[in-house]
Amino acid sequence: MGIGDKIKNAAEEAKGKTKEGVGDATDNTSLEAEGQMDQAKAKTKQAGEDVKDAWKDATDG
Repeated sequence: MGIGDKIKNAAEEAKGKTKEGVGDATDNTSLEAEGQMDQAKAKTKQAGEDVKDAWKDATDG
């Protein structure tokens, strides 16, 4: 996985945490849920990239 993908996933997760926090602070359940979804998407993408990295490491040897 490239460093760019890692940065994008981290940024998407951070954006989600911010949205969730703002939604919680303002009692905006829609924004809070959107933030949680952003975080879940970022974590799913990261997990997929981790699997790709593990496969690449296993087959490079």
